[in-house]
Amino acid sequence: MCPQQAGCAMEPSRHLAIEEKIEQARALHDAWAAILRRDDRILALLVRLEWNIRATRQAMRALRVVEACRRCEELEGGSCCGAGIENRYDGFELLINLLLGVSLPDRNTYSDSCHFLQAEGCSLKARHVLCVNYLCTKLEKALSQEDRIALQTLGGEELDTGFALYEAIRKKVGRAAGDR
Repeated sequence: MCPQQAGCAMEPSRHLAIEEKIEQARALHDAWAAILRRDDRILALLVRLEWNIRATRQAMRALRVVEACRRCEELEGGSCCGAGIENRYDGFELLINLLLGVSLPDRNTYSDSCHFLQAEGCSLKARHVLCVNYLCTKLEKALSQEDRIALQTLGGEELDTGFALYEAIRKKVGRAAGDR
């Protein structure tokens, strides 16, 4: 999918099957991880993103969002993590997860849900904007306006950092491909 001799500089596509995107991300990781980790800006963004993710998830646990989502999935038969959500990810977004130490699943745990939904929740650390921002109507009503704003602020910081990291990686990989 991403041959070593090409330097894995291809543009990751959102139109590939998720298994192909995972293969592409792993190939990008094999070819670029050491180089990306030596870039001070990228390393700083990885550290900051990890911190932002922890802050968002901590708030979600404290506000009982995680508990409500689990209950909805297990008892009410509904999940916001429906089949097809994984199609929103591309190879660079999955590469970021690999750089954060995530092990990408080779197959679905639940055939009617997102490829990345596992028994313990989402297997990804760096998530798509839809996955970070979405609150169902039930949660919107259960949370105070102050809590929603606090959660959205943390999610926004996570997304801003993730976007900056995504663009820095694309620029680094693209620049190297142009040097060949």
